[in-house]
Amino acid sequence: MGVTYGIVSLDEAKRIADEQGLDLVLISPMATPPVCKVMDYGKYRFDMIKREKDAKKKQKVAEVKGMQLSMNIADNDLNFKAKNVKKFLANGDKVKVVLRMFGRQLQNPQMGMPIMEKFASLVADEGEVTSPATINGRQIIMVISPKNTK
Repeated sequence: MGVTYGIVSLDEAKRIADEQGLDLVLISPMATPPVCKVMDYGKYRFDMIKREKDAKKKQKVAEVKGMQLSMNIADNDLNFKAKNVKKFLANGDKVKVVLRMFGRQLQNPQMGMPIMEKFASLVADEGEVTSPATINGRQIIMVISPKNTK
């Protein structure tokens, strides 16, 4: 690894770094005495930037996908849409499920709640409801996110 010099003066530390053709880098300025390291600063910055880029490549940004339902949806259509939502959840994306209401359906918006509950139970093995179904004007909105399998 490296040689530990212990506590030395600033001039001595600079001389040691110059002899080796390296840089004197301040690691911990708040410590008493301040901690410095003799290293190639250009190479150190390059390695740090490279590590940050690799970390950014590996992280998954969760998208919010959307799925629309209606009050008079048939069971097979509901199952088909649930199958697609399961694919989204398996991919690690959140899903915003919206049930739209039109005309006379707006008179009894609570009639759409059983449809949303049934849909949530169909996708329960892949995801969990993070935001329960709420009536918001002409639509009922629910957010489902993938289950943590870690």
